[in-house]
Amino acid sequence: MYDQLDLALLRELQRNARQTNRELAKATHVVPSTSLQRVRALLDRGVLTGFHAAVDLRTIGRGVQALVFVKIRPPSRRVIDQFRAWIMELPEVLGVFVTSGDHDFVIHIAVGDTGDLYGFVLDHLTQRPEIADVYTSVVFEHARATVVEPACERGPVTGKPRPASTAGNGHARASEPRWGSRP
Repeated sequence: MYDQLDLALLRELQRNARQTNRELAKATHVVPSTSLQRVRALLDRGVLTGFHAAVDLRTIGRGVQALVFVKIRPPSRRVIDQFRAWIMELPEVLGVFVTSGDHDFVIHIAVGDTGDLYGFVLDHLTQRPEIADVYTSVVFEHARATVVEPACERGPVTGKPRPASTAGNGHARASEPRWGSRP
């Protein structure tokens, strides 16, 4: 479970993971040693899995995004695992969802133009014998939540998360780690 300090640290790090521990502590109203200890605990528990740079796809020549829906035959664990491993190696691929329903995969890709999209589908996907069907949908706009909060019990009046407990304070520490790399 997460308390109010964990939630505050998670929000702040998702807003700006490059801030120093001292800046993070100030933003969450705790001393730096408490901030450092809590962030390390979140890393150790696997709540924080890494720190990433956001890239504007248009500026790197990949301004056309698409969702590619793929049906696999036969839909066995081995075939799905092999296809997922193969597709994740392709440089056009941003993400892969293994899904239920009409399609087994939804693949999020970014390419330079519609000709590259056409080539991706024809040159990569239709060449695979396990692919039974491909459906492509061009993405006009991709909006994404930048701060994700954990699911927890909601309070009846405010709708705000109820904390598991309250956080304590520690003593200040001289080190100033940046969260872009593990201390």
